[in-house]
Amino acid sequence: MGRMALRLAYDGTNYHGFQYQPPDRGATVQGEIECVWHKLFHENIRLIPAGRTDAGVHAAGQVVSFATAAAIPAEKLPKAINSLLPRDIRVLAAENAAADFNARRDARWKRYDYMIDNARIPDVFQRLYRLHEPVPLEPANMERAAAFFQGTHDFRAFAAAGGAAGTFVRTLYHCRVFASDGLIRIVCVGDGFLYNMVRIIVGTLIVVGKGKMTPEAAAAVLAEGKRSAAGMTAKPMGLTLTHVEYGEARPSSLFADLAPNRWEHGDKL
Repeated sequence: MGRMALRLAYDGTNYHGFQYQPPDRGATVQGEIECVWHKLFHENIRLIPAGRTDAGVHAAGQVVSFATAAAIPAEKLPKAINSLLPRDIRVLAAENAAADFNARRDARWKRYDYMIDNARIPDVFQRLYRLHEPVPLEPANMERAAAFFQGTHDFRAFAAAGGAAGTFVRTLYHCRVFASDGLIRIVCVGDGFLYNMVRIIVGTLIVVGKGKMTPEAAAAVLAEGKRSAAGMTAKPMGLTLTHVEYGEARPSSLFADLAPNRWEHGDKL
């Protein structure tokens, strides 16, 4: 048996999350890919994803690994698999991996982006990829609150029930807020994420943006560790798994757009 790694992009709108579910629960990204693989190579595989994205969450840089006995050059796999996949799932790249490679365990860090449409009338063409929040938000306060989340902390206040993590301690290398022309992007880069962690952070930052919580109060929520004190779990459509890193690249060196904000000059996305 060999080991294969695939890099994926998908629109999560029509899927019941990434992870395989019984057929009566609805289609999943994992189920679609494993089904196509079986059609092509008559082999049952089990994908291990870098992150288990929830229903409605998208990916631009998901990575999966799996064991396989299929003998096909890696460079030919994307075209073969994509020819049978639904158009909202694409294999971007494939490569042979080390025998012990595990897409989840070996990930050094991940980046998630959350998009908020803060215009009074939402963009009809982006409604599946942005949360519409018609109440005007103050991104400068959101950015100040986000800064408190950077570093190594116990994030239990930002974890939904039902997760299987053994510890609530995670490191956020970046938690940033960018705004331009009614569009707000929240970027979280970390060594790992708890169940719904990014969406709860976003929900809390929205409360801050509305002026219903101060940035310092958001920091107190983190210290207190009570889920009930944090904001709502933001809806899934605004969230995208953007990148998973396995090498030595540092987050700041790879993403120049995470330079410090300069609100007086008007940040652009």
